[in-house]
Amino acid sequence: MKILHVIPSVSPARGGTSRAVLDMVRALVASGIDAEIATTNDDGDNLLDVPLGKSIIYDRVPTYFFSRFSPQLPAVREFAFSGSFTTWLFQNITKYDLIHVHALFSYTSTVAMSLARLKGVPYITTPHGLLCEWSLQQSAQKKQAYLKLIERANLDRARAIHVTCEQERDDVAALNLKSPTSILPLALTEMPVAIPDAANLLRQSLNCPADEPIILFLARLHYKKGLDYLIPALCQLKDRRFTLVIAGTGTPAYEAEIQALLKTTGIENRTRMVGFVEGTQKDLLIQGADLFALTSHSENFGIAVLEALIIGTPVLLTPGVGLASVVRDNNLGYVADLNIDAIAQALDRHLSDPYRSKLMGERARQFAIANYDWDKIAVDLIRVYQEIAIVAPDGLTIDRQNIV
Repeated sequence: MKILHVIPSVSPARGGTSRAVLDMVRALVASGIDAEIATTNDDGDNLLDVPLGKSIIYDRVPTYFFSRFSPQLPAVREFAFSGSFTTWLFQNITKYDLIHVHALFSYTSTVAMSLARLKGVPYITTPHGLLCEWSLQQSAQKKQAYLKLIERANLDRARAIHVTCEQERDDVAALNLKSPTSILPLALTEMPVAIPDAANLLRQSLNCPADEPIILFLARLHYKKGLDYLIPALCQLKDRRFTLVIAGTGTPAYEAEIQALLKTTGIENRTRMVGFVEGTQKDLLIQGADLFALTSHSENFGIAVLEALIIGTPVLLTPGVGLASVVRDNNLGYVADLNIDAIAQALDRHLSDPYRSKLMGERARQFAIANYDWDKIAVDLIRVYQEIAIVAPDGLTIDRQNIV
């Protein structure tokens, strides 16, 4: 079976979705599927330095890159228009048994579904949270118009819509689309490499006392991520010791807003902004921190959350994070309503009883290892592909057990 995955970008600058798709395709290849990625050379405000128009191995995955149209206007750059991608896909789409389209409201995703419809090639789509209620409320008029005029027809003709959690399934169901949904979580291809004595090494690198509680926020800096709730919540804990580490980058304007908020709340001197991290530096932060906090408005799944869970670092989430219900139902960490007081109370519980948090972290590690393994999930995804490839569109039924 030959599968083409289409995504606007695989750049680390685009966060967890890019990482998840690379991991997914790598796992499929390891399971014997002939899977490739077609994408643009998008790298946020920049462009990836990669060969264009031919198959290369990128992060151990067979990948075709095509030139992204890059005008000065940010909104147009974000749309990821690529004429060379369109020409190549038109010429090659029928060579594939199935197209797996990732993300929505982007040129590459829309044209991939449209060409698949035109050429009669079956396709499945993974919205990665872009059909969630909060996401659709952002730039609401533009997205609703796009959905009505273009994307709904593409979604209605998809053989399946792949969602990663129950919350996303419910949001998609509210749109009354014709396509069936299939729930499969994401995972990690590889376990993070354990760093001996990570706690001490992290505190040494931050010039903190050896027993200083460290709260980690690791995500793209964007108002969606809820830092404007986490920072004021920490401000309420004036009698508690802690250091907040903010790892990630955003627009200069938003980073300036965060700096100003840290100053006005009085925790500027208790915060380290370390910028974008990856590799060993990222692993050290996650493994050495006492708590991973993501107080997001909306987070489809949260690969970084899974990284924390699988290493045994306790987490603090808000209900908009896709994994929040799993964390709450299995007592793997703290889930607080998205308001400052509730978040402050959860932080206080963690800081007042670190032993309890440590036990939750260990429980989370065991749960994550047992349930979020790409070798297992790839088998279920391949079964989805096989059903789609052999059953006519009008006769498709998908009735698989939710393994989340």
